[in-house]
Amino acid sequence: MGLAAAGELDVHSLAGALRSMKRGTALPTAPKRSHRLQSRCLVRTCALDKSNVNKVVLAYSGGLDTSVILKWLQETYECEVVTFTADLGQGEELEPARKKAEAAGVKDIFIDDLREEFVSDYVFPMFRANSLYEGVYLLGTSIARPLIAKRQIEIAKQVGADAVSHGATGKGNDQVRFELGYYGLKPDIKVISPWREWDLTSRSKLISYAESKGIDVPQGKRNDPPFSTDANLLHISYEGNALEDPWQEPSQDMFTRSVSPEQAPDKATYLEIDFEKGDPVALDGQKLSPASLLAQLNKVAGDNGIGRIDIVESRFVGMKSRGVYETPGGTILLTARRAIESICLDRGELHLKDELMPRYAELVYNGFWFSPERRALQAAIDETQKFCSGTVRVKLYKGNVMVVGRKSEYSLYDEKIASFEDDGGLYDQKDAAGFIKLQALRLRTMGANRGV
Repeated sequence: MGLAAAGELDVHSLAGALRSMKRGTALPTAPKRSHRLQSRCLVRTCALDKSNVNKVVLAYSGGLDTSVILKWLQETYECEVVTFTADLGQGEELEPARKKAEAAGVKDIFIDDLREEFVSDYVFPMFRANSLYEGVYLLGTSIARPLIAKRQIEIAKQVGADAVSHGATGKGNDQVRFELGYYGLKPDIKVISPWREWDLTSRSKLISYAESKGIDVPQGKRNDPPFSTDANLLHISYEGNALEDPWQEPSQDMFTRSVSPEQAPDKATYLEIDFEKGDPVALDGQKLSPASLLAQLNKVAGDNGIGRIDIVESRFVGMKSRGVYETPGGTILLTARRAIESICLDRGELHLKDELMPRYAELVYNGFWFSPERRALQAAIDETQKFCSGTVRVKLYKGNVMVVGRKSEYSLYDEKIASFEDDGGLYDQKDAAGFIKLQALRLRTMGANRGV
C-alpha cells in the first residue's frame, strides 16, 4: 500500500502544488484516514471529551484528594461516579470510605478485599524473578497498581461505565502505571486524570475547594503533611516534603512497620520458610495462605528491625525522587528465595535469571505488567521454578537477615563432590588442567600476538 492509499498526502502532488500555487491557493487535502486509525487517535483524546462521559469508575480511598476528585468529577463532567476502594492490606479501616461515598450521593460503591489475589497473583510472581529496581527497591507500590487497574476495568464493564479515573499526580509514576493497565485491558476506555486537568495546583486551593463543597477537611490535612505515604501488604512508602532533601536522615518516629535496628531484640530470631515451586507456603511448618504468610513475615521482620531502605530512584517520567520504604516481610522473602534457588537451580538458570531481572523489574516499575514482554519473561522465570522447592532457615538479628540453612529433595548440591575429603573418584582433579588450558587459549593467543 502506498502512502496516499494509507491516508497520507502524496509527496509529488504536494511538491507540484507548491510550485504552481498562487498566494491564497488552498493546498490539496489528504484523504480521510481509515476508521481504524481514527479509533487509535480516540484512545489519546476522547478522555477530554466531556460530552461522551456518562459514568466514571473512580479509584477512591476516601481521603481528601479522592474526595475532592469525586465532587469535581460530578460537577465538571456532570456524570455518575462509581467508587472503587481496594483492600490490599494497607491496614486502614475502609468502611469510612463507604460512608463518605454515600454522603456524596454515590449509588454504586465497591469495596473489595483483594489481599489474597494481590499476594498470590502479583507479589509472588514478581518475587520469583527476585525483582529489585535499581538494585534496591522491592517495587511495593509498583506491583499494586496493575491489580487496581484490572479491578477498575472489571467494574467499568460490569456497571457500563465509559470512563475510569485515578488520583495520581502528573509528576509521578502511578499515572503511567494506572493508565497503561487501563489501556492494556480495555483499549477504548476513556481515562480522566484530574491532576492533569484542573487548576487546583496547591494544597491551599485543594482545601478551599473542599470547604466550598462541604467536604470535611481533617485538621491534620490543613497544613502540608511531613510526607506522603502509600501502603499495602507488601510495603509502605514515604515521600515528599520533609524527605525531599536527600541529605537529611528520616525521623525515627516516621516508621510504622518496623522498630529501629538499635531497638530490636538482643536475641536472634530463627525462622524456617518452606517453598513449593518458588513460592513460600509455610512458616515454621505451618501452612498459610499467601496473604497470611506475608502478614506474619511482616510482623516478625518488623519486630527485628528489618526492611528499611532509603533510596533516590529514577522515575519513569524522567526525574529523580527520594523515597523511604519499609518492606519487612519482602526483605526476608527475597533473601530466603535466593537461598533455595542456590541449591535447586542450575548455574545457567541462575545466571540467566540474574540477567533478566533488571529488565523485568524495570517493566514492573514502569507499569508494563500487562505487556507481552513481561508475560514472556514471566513464562521463562516460572519455568526455572518447577524444581525450586525446599526449606530455608534464616536468622534475624537487628536489621539483618542471614541464611543459616537450606535443604531440598531437588538439591543440586552434592556433598560428596564438593567435599575436601576423598570423593571416591567422583571428580578427577587432573581434569582441571585441561579445562583451564582451553579457557586460557584465547588469552595466551592474544598475549603472544599483542606482546602483553
